[in-house]
Amino acid sequence: MAKNGLNRLLELLGGLGELYGPVAAADGAHRFQPIRKPSEIDPDCLLTLLPPKKILYPFRDELLEFTEDGGFRTKEEANSGWRVLFGLHPCDIHGILTLDQVFSARYEEPRYFARRRRAAIIGTDCWPDEKCFCHSTKTDFVDKGFDLFLTDLGEDYFVRIGTAFGDDIVRTGGDLFRPIEPAAIDLYKERTNQRHAAFSHSVELIDLPQILELDYDSRIWENLGDKCFSCGSCSAVCPTCYCYDVSDQIELGGRTGVRCRTWDSCLTNSFARVADGRNFREERATRIKLRYYHKQIAFVEQYGRPSCVGCGRCIVACPAEISVVDVLNAIFREKVVR
Repeated sequence: MAKNGLNRLLELLGGLGELYGPVAAADGAHRFQPIRKPSEIDPDCLLTLLPPKKILYPFRDELLEFTEDGGFRTKEEANSGWRVLFGLHPCDIHGILTLDQVFSARYEEPRYFARRRRAAIIGTDCWPDEKCFCHSTKTDFVDKGFDLFLTDLGEDYFVRIGTAFGDDIVRTGGDLFRPIEPAAIDLYKERTNQRHAAFSHSVELIDLPQILELDYDSRIWENLGDKCFSCGSCSAVCPTCYCYDVSDQIELGGRTGVRCRTWDSCLTNSFARVADGRNFREERATRIKLRYYHKQIAFVEQYGRPSCVGCGRCIVACPAEISVVDVLNAIFREKVVR
């Protein structure tokens, strides 16, 4: 597809449902938000402040409403139509695939999948910055989880079709798309090799779960606990964090209310506090250690791969300047040196 046909594609996608994409804000950050006109989208966006999971798994979700006399009833979502998510990079698509696993593991989470099944995903490639390390987590390429995927070849986009719905989009687009030429295949290979060589960060993941198990009492965790503010910023920006809290919000008078689910973070002091006031993770060092252990060990045991997708958002967001790359490499080097 010619690059000058992008606006036409976006207009076509906007006709399928509510269109979301990366938009540059006044502060220089990018955010996934509803698109009113194609020119709002920045197709060269490297990283959005929050991942697109917020559209499928919103920060605050009203689950049900209740009254003193009428009991409770499930709250229906205001927007039940189709959403088209444009501009998702491979790491964010992997993040959504991870949430798919989590929310279908034992009991399917109906609210998430109601949104997920009515969402079209249009992926785009990106160029690594100084924070991302998705090549180390094997999430710099994706072969599923999208309807269409666009790779920048300079004058054109190399378009991969991932689903029957994606094929329908191509057919609807008519002359917007054209068959692949041999020269485009060569450009695609060249682009892939150049992108792979552009990564400046890497994480050593060989035998990492076993090394973390052996390093449970490492002083590294105490040092991180001294630095960490327990603010939960890393959890808020993570494409795969899914912990939540449920609370009842009672209206004045106490006769009606709503039950809400909101994102939560394992790093906050209250996360492991139980009803009688005891806290199983009182120390910050314990909380930050168990966050790493869940992503790199427990998640691997349950789902077969780490839950980190290497996007680097937590590195950008951390006010204490804690880098997951530095932490994991320090753990690995410490154990290997001994």
